[in-house]
Amino acid sequence: MKALLVIDYTNDFIASDGALTVGKPGQEIEVPLLERVHQFHQNQDLIVYAVDVHEEGDKHHPETVLYPPHNIRNTKGRELYGKVREHYEMIKNEDHVIWLDKTRYSAFVGTNLDLLLRERGITDVHLVGDVTDICVLHTAVYAYSLGYKLTIYKDAVASFDKSGHEWALRHFENALGAKIL
Repeated sequence: MKALLVIDYTNDFIASDGALTVGKPGQEIEVPLLERVHQFHQNQDLIVYAVDVHEEGDKHHPETVLYPPHNIRNTKGRELYGKVREHYEMIKNEDHVIWLDKTRYSAFVGTNLDLLLRERGITDVHLVGDVTDICVLHTAVYAYSLGYKLTIYKDAVASFDKSGHEWALRHFENALGAKIL
């Protein structure tokens, strides 16, 4: 059984005016990312929207010193970007679609994601979204450590940093044994 994890594809990370935007590279993956979502949806496979959330004015979160405020709860910046949001709104109440708030880079840290996957017999985790060398990377490393098989769609992940993106793709394949499609 497999699951698609859609990592942090929000306005703050993707829109040109987002608070911590990947910008054009993130916008360019919208169509292939949405194709993966459609494929998993048609097959009734699990789709998890793992979405970064921060509280306004939180001085204790470690990212506060690294990045400007982003993905603040109940803001437009935290909403899914573009057509991905439109599609999510149509399918969000289906049993095989889950919204998961995450407060760390990895979608597994501080969440019940592992439990949700194991309850459903998931053995293979497929990743799309951003940022390739931050949240996608940390989620992949954690999934690998928990024994999941990994697939990364290179046309559906993006980063601020081209060299970091390319390094992460190599790392997924060479250190985590991920399939890169």
